[in-house]
Amino acid sequence: MKNFNYKGWKINGFVMLLVDLLMWGGVAYLGYYLSTPEANLVLGIIALVILAIVATVTIAGFMMLEPNESRVLVFFGNYRGTFYETGFRWINPFMAAKKLSLRARNLNVDPIKVNDKAGNPILIGLVVVWKIKNDGAYNAVFEIDAPTEIGANTSNARMNVLENFVAVQSDSALRQVAGMYAYDENTNSEPDEVTLRSGGEEINERLTDELNDRLSIAGIEVVEARLNYLAYAPEIAAAMLRRQQADAIISAREKIVEGAVSMVKIALERLSTEEVVELDEERKAAMVSNLLVVLCADEAAQPVVNTGTLHN
Repeated sequence: MKNFNYKGWKINGFVMLLVDLLMWGGVAYLGYYLSTPEANLVLGIIALVILAIVATVTIAGFMMLEPNESRVLVFFGNYRGTFYETGFRWINPFMAAKKLSLRARNLNVDPIKVNDKAGNPILIGLVVVWKIKNDGAYNAVFEIDAPTEIGANTSNARMNVLENFVAVQSDSALRQVAGMYAYDENTNSEPDEVTLRSGGEEINERLTDELNDRLSIAGIEVVEARLNYLAYAPEIAAAMLRRQQADAIISAREKIVEGAVSMVKIALERLSTEEVVELDEERKAAMVSNLLVVLCADEAAQPVVNTGTLHN
């Protein structure tokens, strides 16, 4: 059965409050009437009892809703619709009204240990912003089982049940999505492959879609899902740090060599173009070797002045 708006009895609460006060006034008047000598006791008592019962029962029909709240209405086990009208209202007093909040809520999923696409153990955490959809009140109440202990039908208990459901599904979705991507770029990854570290919005959108698929049964909509913690597991963190340091060193060396070769090329071209000195191939090779040693060395080179010649 799908969610639908309540179409039954509903009256402005203040109007019905005035009617109820008049009925209680009638009860008071009948009480006074029965104390008079000319009172018809049988009819007076019957009228007094009926009016008192009606006035008492109508009190149960008063209901007040704030913005982004709803009431799921059940009439002796039959779903009769969901009430969304804000303000002070009166409905059929025999309706059981189950309160639900439609406001957004945060859920912080503590970091869990999972394996990424490459099989490396990582720690990953998640923040979820979720709420019950406007048309999801029926599913939130009747599709998700609630505990049967005392107080389980209260609004807070029901929202706690939904929050626990979101937490379990978020844990499962996070494990699934984390296993689809590598932690970061490495020698085994494909060029331009999306990773957990570089994926950014794509990873978040994938998490949001996965959670919406899982939580739709409960009438819940995920507004946003975002990674808030990402790190290697402690047992491999030191090894991965060394790998990252090695990658950084290699990358830096590549830049240094690239710059050194460019500088040597420019030096040889300038020497040749401006005719500063004429070098044969052997001397060019020696000059290239010396310049590369100087430019690529980790420490400052110690110059050696050669006063002789390269040839004996």
